[in-house]
Amino acid sequence: MTSLPDNAITIRSLSTQAELDACVALQYETWGRDFKDAVPASILQVNQKIGGVSAGAFDSKGELVGFVFGMTGVENGAIVQWSDMLAVRPDARGQGIGRRLKEFQRKEVARIGGTVIYWTFDPLVARNAHLNFNVLGVRAVEYVKDMYGKHTGSDLHRGIGTDRLVVAWDVKDDHLATRKLETMSARKRFWNAAKVIGDAERRETRTKDWVKDGIMLALAVPEDIAEIQAANAELASKWRTETRAAFQTALDGGYVIAGFATDKKPPRGYYLLSKPTTH
Repeated sequence: MTSLPDNAITIRSLSTQAELDACVALQYETWGRDFKDAVPASILQVNQKIGGVSAGAFDSKGELVGFVFGMTGVENGAIVQWSDMLAVRPDARGQGIGRRLKEFQRKEVARIGGTVIYWTFDPLVARNAHLNFNVLGVRAVEYVKDMYGKHTGSDLHRGIGTDRLVVAWDVKDDHLATRKLETMSARKRFWNAAKVIGDAERRETRTKDWVKDGIMLALAVPEDIAEIQAANAELASKWRTETRAAFQTALDGGYVIAGFATDKKPPRGYYLLSKPTTH
């Protein structure tokens, strides 16, 4: 698809009933007709009145091609937001629309005095890991097994459950700039220092001896988990089992996710994990 100029897409809050209804329809288009957790139009509307974000990306014809939905709350006396959903129509992906929706959200949260935005994503989805760590500059908070239950009614979750990484995105520009330098540094150090772990198709990556060694790690995920789900459900499930064990062991052992990288031989994404030096 030819890249669209930024001015071909308008990002703004949802306003009319038609826009709210289009957002609900896009949720079902993205997660399937049996999706149980769709946010209704009434909540999308009310959410905006209490500092939440219900925003859409519109093309030159005024059609909704993407949206972001976030709820505002308080954590330890500070204003924060939980970004619950983000979706872009398949024919509009690869245009930076997801990034622009997130940046709109960050500015809205900053406007009301917010400090951080939290959300979750499936760690098996490599393209989302790249967006979150390399483009946006998030920090991982925790790994949660089946956060939304094993069965949500969505084909996207079938056979692999809903394990999630909870991430935090700093609202302040200087904090983000520092974080992006950290992820860039991790990618530069990756090939020379990291040991591959968690690869469901490589038996030698399953040892846990690396925890006590404290070396830099590259936790593998497939290039396209949806493709594997469609072709080989057993292998998709195996990827979840292997990566879950690797994430939990590493994070429990004091590792943090420093960044994310990709490679083509074999086609993989790699979470770059390091163990911070203690003084």
